[in-house]
Amino acid sequence: MLRLQMALNQIQFARKYCVRLIDQTDPQDWFRQPQEGVTHLAWQVGHLAMAQYRLALERIRGTRSEDEALIPPQFLVVFGKGSVPHLDRTQYPEPAEIRAVFDRVYAQTLVELPQVSDSDLDLPPEKPHSLFDTKLESLHWAAHHEMMHAGQIGLLRRLYGQQPLW
Repeated sequence: MLRLQMALNQIQFARKYCVRLIDQTDPQDWFRQPQEGVTHLAWQVGHLAMAQYRLALERIRGTRSEDEALIPPQFLVVFGKGSVPHLDRTQYPEPAEIRAVFDRVYAQTLVELPQVSDSDLDLPPEKPHSLFDTKLESLHWAAHHEMMHAGQIGLLRRLYGQQPLW
């Protein structure tokens, strides 16, 4: 269980840091792009929700019918691999809905991950990925991926004229 707890601690640390950045950004700035075609907070948060679902739930235990209530299928398309941030905010759910999915997926991750057995961590993920070969590596990538996007959120905040948060 130590390996699982270490991976879970990384996921929790990354989320705590990321939430601090998100919470200190004005909701009016969620769709603001400092330069057209770069990114915006709404896409970053939606993408993180989608990625955590894929990396920490779907690849660990597979998909379930109740997942549609957790994260809408369209959400996986709008914020999924290959998606790009659009200036047209009508392409997206409202910030409160994006945040609700982000929080729901994380809460479900914290419920489910402690139930994963240590031996299951060495198994291949339910869905293959080019960056890792085991479920444990999927969980590590979930934390690293979130920290990478936290850096992008931090940069957005700086470009909005806000102070860095440490």
